[in-house]
Amino acid sequence: MSRTTVATIHLGALRHNLARLKELAAPANVMAVVKADAYGHGLERVARALDGAAEAFAVASLGDGLRLRAAGHRQRIVVLSGPDQAGDIAEMQRLGLDAAIHHESQLQWLSEASPSRGRLRVWLKVDTGMHRLGFAPERAATVRELLAAMAGIDPDIGLMTHFAESEVFDGERTRQQIERFQTATRGLAGPRSLSNSAAVLGWPDARGEWVRTGGLLYGLSVVEGKTGADFGFRPAMTLSTRLIAINTIKRGERIGYNGLWECPQDMPVGVAAVGYGDGYPRSAVAGTPVVVGHRQVPLIGRVSMDLVTLDLRHALEAKVGDRVVLWGCELPAEIVAAQAGTISYDLTCGMTRRVLFVEDDQ
Repeated sequence: MSRTTVATIHLGALRHNLARLKELAAPANVMAVVKADAYGHGLERVARALDGAAEAFAVASLGDGLRLRAAGHRQRIVVLSGPDQAGDIAEMQRLGLDAAIHHESQLQWLSEASPSRGRLRVWLKVDTGMHRLGFAPERAATVRELLAAMAGIDPDIGLMTHFAESEVFDGERTRQQIERFQTATRGLAGPRSLSNSAAVLGWPDARGEWVRTGGLLYGLSVVEGKTGADFGFRPAMTLSTRLIAINTIKRGERIGYNGLWECPQDMPVGVAAVGYGDGYPRSAVAGTPVVVGHRQVPLIGRVSMDLVTLDLRHALEAKVGDRVVLWGCELPAEIVAAQAGTISYDLTCGMTRRVLFVEDDQ
């Protein structure tokens, strides 16, 4: 019996989720965000599943753009951090990538770009309140004028910002960011892109011509108390393993490292072959749900590198070899993430190299 931990990627769910996003965001185009190895689902795998349906892909780095072009994808590919050094620009021109421009240093590099390699399409990023990357709103018009005057830049310049808490649907901060962006870009030509996944759901006045959707593409939500399924999306990853032992432990005995959980009675304790060495969060607390067979049972004790222990008092029919689902179609990742003090994106991005990835078309 294999002890392999398996991440099943549901290609049909990915296609369903993209179609749902297009429906919600219309008439805006959708950039499918596939950064961080497609949120842990596999960059080339996800791009292949969505090829011909996604109008564009968005990535974090030039290297990911290169991988997509090498795999044969011809859609627009937007590098969200733009060039990291001057030498990146020629490679972006060669590959036909779009670049987000967010810093003064990039302007100097772009001014020296040769149009002989093809004009680079750029997105001017405006910092409306996230305070990571972007030009101050009062600089937007000036920077756009500078970009438009550069010989190596495509004149169709996009305008972009990023929200800090768009998952708070009635939040004042997002409202302020929308207003700052509108003021900063008023009268400027070019397509707009403001919305991430949560904003597609909660801020319809921030669609622009393009939305950039990551989490919901994979069936994941960051809206507190809500799962992707609550909005009509399907989980694109199921993480599963097997029970490798069931032991009867006496009342008063303690389970796992540091003995953090004490048995309240004589009871069956299951051991599943998964741990933080696979990417399951060590911070998951006792009581975090796990599905054994068709029953939900609580995790007990501390998550270790290779194993977790489970309270099987309400799954007495469980046997060694039974399938154990850590998250996925039967158990939303958002629920597990909340028990671990994190978000669902962190879980799917955290898969390690020893996890076996398989695909199905569901």
